[in-house]
Amino acid sequence: MQPWPGQAYPMGASYDGAGTNFALFSEVAHRIELCLFDDEGSETRVRLPEVDGHVWHGYLPNVGPGQHYGYRVYGRHEPRAGLRCNPAKLLIDPYAKAVATPAGGHTVDWDESLFSYRFAAPRRRNDDDSAAHVPKSVVVSPFFDWTDDRHPRTPYHETVIYEAHVRGLTIAHPKIPEELRGTYAGLAHPVMIDHLTRLGVTAVELMPVHQAVTEHQLAQRGLTNYWGYNTIAFLAPHSGYAITGTTGSRAHDVVSQFKSMVRELHAAGIEVILDVVYNHTAEGNHLGPTLSLRGIDNAAYYRLVDDDPRYYMDYTGTGNSLNVRDPHTLQLIMDSLRYWVTDMHVDGFRFDLASTLAREFYDVDRLSTFFDLVQQDPIISQVKLIAEPWDVGPGGYQVGNFPPLWTEWNGMYRDTVRDFWRGEPGTLGEFGSRLTGSSDLYQDDGRRPHASINFVTAHDGFTLTDLVSYNEKHNEANGEGNADGADDNRSWNCGVEGATDDPEVRALRARQRRNMLATLFLSQGTPMLLHGDELGRSQQGNNNVYCQDDELSWVDWTDVDEDLISFTAAVAVFRHEHPVFRRRRFFAGRPIRRGDELRDIAWFTPAGEEMNDQDWEAASARSLTVFLNGDAIPDRDPRGQWVTDDSFLLCFNTHHEGIGMRLPGNGYGRQWTVVIDTDTGESPGAPAEAPRRYDGDETLDVTARSVVVLQRTGDTS
Repeated sequence: MQPWPGQAYPMGASYDGAGTNFALFSEVAHRIELCLFDDEGSETRVRLPEVDGHVWHGYLPNVGPGQHYGYRVYGRHEPRAGLRCNPAKLLIDPYAKAVATPAGGHTVDWDESLFSYRFAAPRRRNDDDSAAHVPKSVVVSPFFDWTDDRHPRTPYHETVIYEAHVRGLTIAHPKIPEELRGTYAGLAHPVMIDHLTRLGVTAVELMPVHQAVTEHQLAQRGLTNYWGYNTIAFLAPHSGYAITGTTGSRAHDVVSQFKSMVRELHAAGIEVILDVVYNHTAEGNHLGPTLSLRGIDNAAYYRLVDDDPRYYMDYTGTGNSLNVRDPHTLQLIMDSLRYWVTDMHVDGFRFDLASTLAREFYDVDRLSTFFDLVQQDPIISQVKLIAEPWDVGPGGYQVGNFPPLWTEWNGMYRDTVRDFWRGEPGTLGEFGSRLTGSSDLYQDDGRRPHASINFVTAHDGFTLTDLVSYNEKHNEANGEGNADGADDNRSWNCGVEGATDDPEVRALRARQRRNMLATLFLSQGTPMLLHGDELGRSQQGNNNVYCQDDELSWVDWTDVDEDLISFTAAVAVFRHEHPVFRRRRFFAGRPIRRGDELRDIAWFTPAGEEMNDQDWEAASARSLTVFLNGDAIPDRDPRGQWVTDDSFLLCFNTHHEGIGMRLPGNGYGRQWTVVIDTDTGESPGAPAEAPRRYDGDETLDVTARSVVVLQRTGDTS
């Protein structure tokens, strides 16, 4: 087979309708072979004929979608010098847009040939051919009928995010056809879209859907990297979430399935945000397999230890870190991001361990090259950018320190809300900051309240039900002696560890779940809900189900709390209908417009007196009332008119006893009506038969550990 010269750009395999151009970067190679595989696994090797700027390339006429391929890179193999080329190892294209894997999609078979050394003698070089054991890259067609698909472009202040796992959310849903469960098509099924829209969800944040690999040590224990934070191909949708039968010769169809999912979600007004893992790859540390980047150009793609390049810098806890100091690594990341937006139509990204991307040298630098590239990029700068603002390296906790374009998972919000509702002393002041959008973290650099992605639970940690049911983690099923997972969960089991039939404990747990859901949706910022929390999902106290692809981690749709779903949906709709809970600007603590008498926000003690510094600092203080002025919202609508809303009182009581809370008078409101009560489950979607109304200056009895929200229904006199 005689290749044509082809082009050095774009990278990867690019089909044009008549043939395919192949391009691969390697500065250390002195020869690269493109390896083509037929359906029987027979291999044909073609030497790439041209190299320009360290990009090797060639064009093959009549090679099209469905063609399986890989690369063999010839170059120096000197691990002590950071060089790990070995043509005996078939390599996955870093720019592969699809990857063919065995059924299940997550794994390789971990044959010894995948490694550059002998298991019995790690200093001996291993030249066994790995082709039979490496997932194959696949040529895909760029053509797809998007019809009239458009990005919903929901403003952040109107956004409700739902963190979900493609497989775990849908695999056990009885109303989804069996062949679609656990797939992209299952997530886009009308029954799932109806559930999401009922909850007021405007964006699904999908846990990793880049092609992933299960780690060797997990495979040896018969487990799977269920979460998928172990990427091997940054442009390929994970084949394990495809409809059965598309992981082999039809693996290129996975791309169409992903696109169809996006199109259906967009039609329902739901954005698609991807959780992306650009901080490390599945090749692990110096003892890991040679699957892709390690054998292509190890020193360019990975951060090596400066004085001993045999080893990898590990800011991620996974064995390696991508080298964001190298322009070709940065190009791979940026090309991947642009591809997912332009070709796959996704609407944003959540960056796992994002602080790692800022480590050009040692310290985290928020003005690193990666963030400069994102800032000036006309495509990436216009989508939602969410940072997980920490990694495991020194100085890695960077909540509040990302550039202005970025929003952040607000770990301080999570911790504070958990502490507040479990009754930790001295949390009132911190709670006030988190409830109002965390201006202490985001206002100084010009960001808005929506920069705070507020969450109480996420995939990593307890579910909401487990948060109120367990004091300790119970991760025995992971096979690591319960040593994995976080020990600091800030949880409270309400008096009994785990499941119980005690009616008082069950009632308290139900109230605590409603408390935290109400707090989440009434806080300024962007709320994020973990899949299944709205229906009472439990992981039996396991706070680290990363390796549990089974009933422990899946959403059980046969055992749902319908009352909790209704309450969650009601408070989400309530937030959407009332802009005072989703302001675009921070509170000023003063009148907003000329002639206003009331401030935009006011804080009161249970006695109805405005709070002072002593009240905020009192360690025993566990209740307060917040006044939100709907006439003092400093935002304009798209037509330039001032946004106005009703005014509300939010009464929070985290005491173990009920308390009488005097409602403010003095012009704040003549009459108030209860619209939410987490004790009774009362919500705008299920109002009480006889609405409870109170006059200003009247005392409201607030049950122990509950929230009551009142809406002003009379004038301010």
